[in-house]
Amino acid sequence: MKSQILSISVFLTIISLATTVQAANSDDIRHLLATKECQNCDLTGAGLVLADLSGANLSGANLAGANLSRANLSGADLRGANLSGAGLFGVNLSSAKLGGANVAGADLRNTYLVNAELSGVNLNSANIQGAIGIPLQIATPEEFYALGVAQAEKGNQQQAIEYFNQAIATKADYAGAYLARGVARYQILDRQGAFQDAQIAEKLFTSQNNSPGQLTTQAFIKELQTPPDNKVSVGKPSFFDFLGSLGSVLLQFLPF
Repeated sequence: MKSQILSISVFLTIISLATTVQAANSDDIRHLLATKECQNCDLTGAGLVLADLSGANLSGANLAGANLSRANLSGADLRGANLSGAGLFGVNLSSAKLGGANVAGADLRNTYLVNAELSGVNLNSANIQGAIGIPLQIATPEEFYALGVAQAEKGNQQQAIEYFNQAIATKADYAGAYLARGVARYQILDRQGAFQDAQIAEKLFTSQNNSPGQLTTQAFIKELQTPPDNKVSVGKPSFFDFLGSLGSVLLQFLPF
């Protein structure tokens, strides 16, 4: 699943409702948009981009391959729904009920999942890159770590830190996540936070007899202990100039 999380392979086709309803039952779509009620109905391949479906009852509905990009599904009932392969890019799923839903292979990039109910959800091969509010129980520490590395490589350090926080929350002795969070903090010039994380990482790597981790962390600590010159304060830190690329530093702590 890790390679699938890191891949950006889902192609979104953003087209209007009028040109996409052929794949679904047009009567069901009209009924849904008018009443927000479409329990157990067939919406296969439906085009519902930007649709306001907040609080809608879509329990048991077949939304396989539907395009719901940037739709508002906050508080919607999607229990038991089939969302396999659906385009859910940027969808608001806050407080939505998804228990037992099939979301395998769906594009969940940049979705908003705060307080969403996801018990028993099939997320196999789903792309959750950039999703906000991912519940801890739906991903392993290593998967959160992989998401953080992917965001860090893109320069999205704050988002990376959030993922590393989640990795640590589910695995308190994850030395690599402490180091990675320290590196991300270093890149936003939070040297104090970076140093604290590096110290924890070094202790954990030592207790775990992880020599590569120890050496990497020690090099990082040495850099942090070097007084910053004027260039560092106005530009990017130079840690990776001598240690290597971000991916080569952090991916070594992701078991495959």
